[in-house]
Amino acid sequence: MINYNFNHIAIFFVLISIFAPRVLSAVEDCGAEEDNACVNKSKALPLKIIAIVSILITSMIGVCLPLVTRSIPALSPERSLFVMVKAFAAGIILATGFMHVLPDSFDMLSSSCLKENPWHKFPFTGFVAMLSAIVTMGIDSIATSLYSQKHQGDVDQEMGAVNDGHSHGVDDAKLLRYRVIAMMLELGIIVHSIVIGISLGASNNTCTIKGLVAALCFHQMFEGMGLGGCILQAEYKLLKNALMAFFFAVTTPFGIALGIVLSTTYEENSPRALITVGLLNASSAGLLIYMALVDLLAADFMGDKLQESVKLQIKSYMAVLLGAGGMSLMAKWA
Repeated sequence: MINYNFNHIAIFFVLISIFAPRVLSAVEDCGAEEDNACVNKSKALPLKIIAIVSILITSMIGVCLPLVTRSIPALSPERSLFVMVKAFAAGIILATGFMHVLPDSFDMLSSSCLKENPWHKFPFTGFVAMLSAIVTMGIDSIATSLYSQKHQGDVDQEMGAVNDGHSHGVDDAKLLRYRVIAMMLELGIIVHSIVIGISLGASNNTCTIKGLVAALCFHQMFEGMGLGGCILQAEYKLLKNALMAFFFAVTTPFGIALGIVLSTTYEENSPRALITVGLLNASSAGLLIYMALVDLLAADFMGDKLQESVKLQIKSYMAVLLGAGGMSLMAKWA
């Protein structure tokens, strides 16, 4: 099961590494920004190194926090605090899709550097984001069915020792569902993290990088907590937990390193780069918005625990607003 999931992630990294130089290479110098005091390649490189280290550390802390605190009674999945923290993280993910990734895609695909026809004649960002959400729903549904049929025996074997109580109070169907959600969320995060990392790594604007690093640390910390909560509920074994946490933590730093390598050929205003990154952002936005609303928020708010307590619903709702509001505020700087 581990090999099946992470072979696909490994293939994704390889494909990004192979095609990124071709996709992001400049084919036309369009709308290039004039030199200014903020653009300095020699000063930008140390900031990128700092970004790699700081984002790696905050990402690891965020995704591992729910996993290492599982032994603390107040932070167990059955407790109200866990639900509220997960709601806060879901708000972060939702705002990432709506306030960061989607607007970036709109800006790129409506750029004056692109031809009037077809890019200015049709709202490709909204269309691709919609298709992405629909496709994600289909994959989510089919994966749940196939995963349930294929791995029912594995789950029965893993949980054979807890038949008189189910250690975390979930039945086999819920456990399988949690595992699909964890995998889908991880893959969705990887896509947009790679794009964000490449953009930061390829930029030589020191003014932009400083604000972006702070915003990404905040974002990765709490997005990691949301993913870590999903991984915790999936009740994977230690090795699978470690692998999923590792892939989440290294994705953005990997993107930054790749962006540094491509910085000599990357032109963010070239038509090919605008189209490729714009479409990737639109796809990522649709996936993140679907996952945040359907698999995280709706699943919890319509679940038994929150439906039994209006007070907990209100607290969780406020947590969502706080997370979404905080991440939305970050859009001012990045």
